[in-house]
Amino acid sequence: MNCRHCNTQLIDVFADLDYSPISNAMLSKEQLNEPESYFPLKIFVCSKCFLVQIDEMKKADQIFDEQYTYFSSFSSTWLEHAKKYVDMMIERFGFSESSQVIEIASNDGYLLQYFKGRGVPVLGIEPTANTAKVAAEKGIPAIVDFFSSKLASEQLADKNTKGDLIIGNNVLAHVPDINDFVKGLKMALKEKGIVTMEFPHLMKLVEECQFDTIYHEHFSYLSFYTVKNIFAYHGLEMFDVEEIPTHGGSLRIFAKNKEDASKPISPNVEAVLTKERKAGINTLDYYKGFQNRIENIKYNALEFLIRQKRNGKKVIGYGAAAKGNTLINYCGLKGTDLINFVVDASPYKQNKFLPGSHIPVVGKEKIRDFKPDYVIILPWNLKKEITGEFGYIKEWDGKFIVFIPETSEV
Repeated sequence: MNCRHCNTQLIDVFADLDYSPISNAMLSKEQLNEPESYFPLKIFVCSKCFLVQIDEMKKADQIFDEQYTYFSSFSSTWLEHAKKYVDMMIERFGFSESSQVIEIASNDGYLLQYFKGRGVPVLGIEPTANTAKVAAEKGIPAIVDFFSSKLASEQLADKNTKGDLIIGNNVLAHVPDINDFVKGLKMALKEKGIVTMEFPHLMKLVEECQFDTIYHEHFSYLSFYTVKNIFAYHGLEMFDVEEIPTHGGSLRIFAKNKEDASKPISPNVEAVLTKERKAGINTLDYYKGFQNRIENIKYNALEFLIRQKRNGKKVIGYGAAAKGNTLINYCGLKGTDLINFVVDASPYKQNKFLPGSHIPVVGKEKIRDFKPDYVIILPWNLKKEITGEFGYIKEWDGKFIVFIPETSEV
């Protein structure tokens, strides 16, 4: 395999999570007796540009299909984050009814609805038809397709629908051809336009051993150093960057056309680059030893679950999220032996089964009925939201547990 950006041969393994099914491929009861596809989950680091990446064993159009089960609007934390972003961008850059905002991977309209509410014209680009349909019911138009340089040329630039603002939250990591994607951003951006992207920060993944954020939907794992260089290669320049708490620690980047001299370069750009440089993110030594840390988390999680089983305790999971499926499948859990079921707020996931493990997914009302001794929070990045909503488990001395970065009570 060669690097997705610079074409250097990849030989340095960052993490190997064995084989896993597609993380969001929830199963119906009828599918439980059917064969299930597993794919290697091995991550490499490029020795030249330091792009951390997965071998593309599963095609993007098979992952993001018409049965895609992730709907952004089911997280109140994420909706609040989106609204704050919209308010900040309008205040800082003055977007108005004469602006064009384009969001790539617009999902169910979770973010664009706030721009629309402020009178700013919006357009989504979303490959999953079922989420785009929900957005359309909110009055948010979308092109149902994958974003690419071809789409940027034929459906945006050629139709004078370029963006004053192009947004991509948690999409840059999801694209198999990162060069074509960034090339398309350049083509779809107005002369004085702005691109903002948010993505989990590779530094946080390494520091806190967030290996469960590795799954087949994530083709790349990104540092500011590498993203800045990829954007520069395609004529886009970083003029600001923010460190934000979402997804366990993310970056929000601000990019402009290289030719646009109207936006000064924030000192934040050099500050984050310096932080990464001091950590060693552009050296191969930085990535060594990660596999051993992953294995220790696995052993500790299994020891905890087995101990509770032996003690007759009732254990459930909360959140049928992709990261939870990575953890569960890497730990080799099957059926209801160690985790009785997983609760999820989304009706699109309820009454289905997790891929690989076949653990059943149920609605929130089951928590009070079952009275678990322990609730494993699988999307640990939402632990504040989850512990706040289900704090009543303390009525029967129930406890919340996370496994990452270590097994601990929250």
